[in-house]
Amino acid sequence: MKKYILASAIASVSMLLTTSCSNNLEEKIYSTVTTQSYKYSSKDFDSNICGAYSAIHGQWGSAWMSFWELQEVSACGVVIPPNITGWNDGGIHLQEHFHKWNSELGNIGNIWSGFYEGVVLCNYAIEKIENNMFPNVSDTEKTVGLSELRTLRAFYYWLLMDNFGDIPLVASTKQEMPEKSSRKEVYDFIVNELTESIPNLSEEQGGNSYGRFNKWAGKCLLANVYLNAGVYTGTPQWEACKAQCDEIINSGKCELENVYRDNFRASGTENSKEILMTIPYDYDKNVLANWLYMNSWHKELKKKFLTDGTPNEAGGPKAVSQFIDSYDPDDGRIDDTWLHGLQYDAEGNQLYCQYDCAGQPLNFTKDLPSANYTNAVEGYRMNKYEVEQGARWSSSTDIPIFRYSDVLLMKAECLLRLGQSGAGALVTQVRQRDFKNNPEKAVVSDDDLKKDSQYPWGYVENYKIVDKGDQTPVELGRLFDEYMWEFAYESHARRDMIRFGIFTKKSWLSHKPNGDYRTVFPIPESALTANPKLSQNPDYVSNN
Repeated sequence: MKKYILASAIASVSMLLTTSCSNNLEEKIYSTVTTQSYKYSSKDFDSNICGAYSAIHGQWGSAWMSFWELQEVSACGVVIPPNITGWNDGGIHLQEHFHKWNSELGNIGNIWSGFYEGVVLCNYAIEKIENNMFPNVSDTEKTVGLSELRTLRAFYYWLLMDNFGDIPLVASTKQEMPEKSSRKEVYDFIVNELTESIPNLSEEQGGNSYGRFNKWAGKCLLANVYLNAGVYTGTPQWEACKAQCDEIINSGKCELENVYRDNFRASGTENSKEILMTIPYDYDKNVLANWLYMNSWHKELKKKFLTDGTPNEAGGPKAVSQFIDSYDPDDGRIDDTWLHGLQYDAEGNQLYCQYDCAGQPLNFTKDLPSANYTNAVEGYRMNKYEVEQGARWSSSTDIPIFRYSDVLLMKAECLLRLGQSGAGALVTQVRQRDFKNNPEKAVVSDDDLKKDSQYPWGYVENYKIVDKGDQTPVELGRLFDEYMWEFAYESHARRDMIRFGIFTKKSWLSHKPNGDYRTVFPIPESALTANPKLSQNPDYVSNN
């Protein structure tokens, strides 16, 4: 139920253009109604806070032109190749796979504008509270509300800093044409905001905190910032990351779901103790943009899952076959994450392919010839997010951002990086639910996690690796694999590959390394045009 309260608030609020209606027939010029002149009520307090979350929704739930796409398709687990239907969006997805994007790529502009929209919404809501514009709100409520907004704003800034490096830091609605701040300055701002705000956040897990930042979600965010501190500032913060993880673990508020798939159900996740932060979607409340199934599935799968919406013809995102080859065959996360093999309708009847495989059984196979073209049945498809029967073009299934398994794997990584014991036991805890038929395979040791990655790196032509490229062993490579298997399709991959030092070094499918500067994206051309004080990120000036 709490999901729908938040969803309704997000759908109903327009943070910057707030007007009111009444039965008073006296003429009002609504164009002159401003944030300052509008007469707020106490109910507007929570609505303004919830409305600041709206910038998140379209970024995770869409399989194109989104944050999700840039994090997954630029990495080694997912690819969006052209197919017989001719769908390739002008080569956007291949630019991501090849690491040949430039400052005019629409996806890059979308995440820049989308997350800065979130920053602006937070700034407006913060200033309204600080200026006492909401009547009958207690000091305690104000303190908690401001802390939640500062945490959310830090979240937006983390994503911007992670993806773009040096960025403008805007903490007021009165700033115009801001210059870039260094990545270290933004990092310090984020850490300070979270350190000051987290103690005031609710400790409730699920319930009223569902889809909003509570103390444990805030600590998980701060742990992620510390986890990647070496990338952001050159100075690792493993002890600081571990400390945040320990506080979450020792709280007793969080635990793993017994079943992996239960994190991604179409309903019933509101009281999960594993989901620390999620994005609520609700088609009926007009909180939309979980399009992942629409963009990933073959259109015939409509008959299997009984959706009202018709998926995207032959399908879009597919698993990179080399990634699938890295899984243990007994790992339950293969079936829980990917659709593969023969497909049947809801009544058990065989489904048949269309397009270039017309008349053949719809049988999703693993191997891809390259990223340049695949037929209608090549490539495993998304099966992670349950899609409710009757789903239309947007599913109401929520998308987790942080899970308790994040915390356990982050702590495991910190222990290994610090030369301390205990990582294997933490990772085993995460794996146990995925190897119930072979529980002995769930067990990994600290030494196992220090081994090289099991990913078969290399450049592929006609289904075969023809150039292995860089074969330098990946430090803590088996732990990297665990991140990939656990969080496939969850917008983790790019960030994890960068931290493990392989994003710009390894080859996979049709990708070969294309410059270390690709660890950040260019500042969008539209932003440079709008603000002459901004400068392009190094190397993109000469290489675009």
